[in-house]
Amino acid sequence: MRLLITGGAGFIGSHIAEKALAKGWVVAVVDNLASGRRENVPNGSEFFQIDIREQAAVDTVFAEFKPTAVSHQAAQASVAVSVREPQMDAAVNITGSLNIMTACVANKVDRLVFASTGGAIYGEVPEGIRAGVDFDPVPISPYACSKFSVEKYLECFRIEHGLKYSVLRYANVYGPRQDPHGEAGVVAIFCNRILAGEPIQINAKREAGDAGCVRDYVYIEDVAGANIAALEGKIPDPILNVGTGQETTTQQLADILQAALGNKVKVTPSAKRAGDIERSLLNADRLVELQGDVVTIGSGLALTAEWFKTRLANG
Repeated sequence: MRLLITGGAGFIGSHIAEKALAKGWVVAVVDNLASGRRENVPNGSEFFQIDIREQAAVDTVFAEFKPTAVSHQAAQASVAVSVREPQMDAAVNITGSLNIMTACVANKVDRLVFASTGGAIYGEVPEGIRAGVDFDPVPISPYACSKFSVEKYLECFRIEHGLKYSVLRYANVYGPRQDPHGEAGVVAIFCNRILAGEPIQINAKREAGDAGCVRDYVYIEDVAGANIAALEGKIPDPILNVGTGQETTTQQLADILQAALGNKVKVTPSAKRAGDIERSLLNADRLVELQGDVVTIGSGLALTAEWFKTRLANG
């Protein structure tokens, strides 16, 4: 397989690249390095520094590398940024994705795997419910709207052009190499601040002093593994939730990470942030059925904490 990974210098994309190389695939990475890091690109992969908003540059990469499959991870991934700059969000997430889709069709790419969002698309998930792919989407941020739009474009491209695709709706992804910006940046933020002995803040679910918002945190290895399986055509579903189905509050996250990092810091309660979803939880039963058990929050955070500690020790 000749795999092109957009956003491959980023947190998730670089882990997919490593797994693909380990399977003996030929890998190329596309990234504009706006948030990705050149050092994240694993040895053995080809690197193209371009912006997916530039159709001509995208077309040149496809013509030169000739991919048989594409993992589309590149995105403007911050809800807050999307609210401030909705035009930019749409340019990256919608126009950029259309450039990739168009190039896939023109170059007869076998399969496109798209990184979507479960956390943002489903909106508020009521108590006692886990959002499955049949849950009515309620995209209330420009970021969620742009991701949902691309899902619809993909179905259009399948009908009109025969483009095979898989949509993976991520829960809040965390793990080694995580950037503090993005949907699940709180894990990286907490790790950095706890190791530095700095206070951390619990944004309220409803009122300052509560345990904070409920999230489904999924470990990077499970996310990268789902991407590889989808690229291999082993996930028959057009849309798949990639999460754990396990709810974790921000307070629980803080407690687990302080224990794992061996450092207690001041925890400051804060008011609810405007636009924060109170409860987001995915139904991941189908992922487990296809891929086996997922990494638990305790095990995943322990591995993540160890990586952050090692990075600090190595300067």
